Amino acid sequence: STKRSILDWRRRMHIIEGIAQGLLYLHKYSRLRIIHRDLKTSNILLDSDMNPKISDFGMARIFTDNDTKGKTSRVVGVVGYMSPEYAMGGLFSEKSDVFSFGVILLEIISGKKNVALFEVDNQLNLLGNAWNLWKEGKSMELVDSTLTASCSSREVTRYIQMGLLCVQERAMDRPTMADVVTMLSNETIAMALPKEPASWSQLSSSDADSSSSRQRHHSTFDMTISGVHGR
Repeated sequence: STKRSILDWRRRMHIIEGIAQGLLYLHKYSRLRIIHRDLKTSNILLDSDMNPKISDFGMARIFTDNDTKGKTSRVVGVVGYMSPEYAMGGLFSEKSDVFSFGVILLEIISGKKNVALFEVDNQLNLLGNAWNLWKEGKSMELVDSTLTASCSSREVTRYIQMGLLCVQERAMDRPTMADVVTMLSNETIAMALPKEPASWSQLSSSDADSSSSRQRHHSTFDMTISGVHGR
């Protein structure tokens, strides 16, 4: 909790915005268009100024200008961050990275990991819990308890809505990272109402090579604070 208390609301907003900018660069502005495919909090490194750096490109794929999606027969990764189309069909695109970003955003706000595949002891996973609280107008109940003194309910609700837009079940319903960056940089822009997030009840544990599918969903998220230096 000491590490989490260091990350007040402003710092977490800064981290979320930095991750979004990094993904937008990979998807749109990099010399080679890159789909990361394994975005998760443990692959986000924080430098001494709390600037996020996306790491671990071992599963990344390069797209040409004409590519919009790819397919693999071997699905690997951490289930809690996988889009349903990738977890169940091996399909990946910019929108599968957007899904992972949405999960990370909700983890950063809540201080909890989305590592469960199914309901555990009749409890929803993080996405289901966020959806229900947002629908009921109780978004502040999702927020990490260390943040209550440093955040505003209006900002939190907007960010949770943004996260829910990113984790919608159908890839076509999710925003692009360019859309996300625009929403983050201009709080006057009206956002669409999200549809219910992907339901993991359709997915059997054999559909993905991931030990995390057997973990409980309320372990605490952690980011790595590391000495990251540009070349």
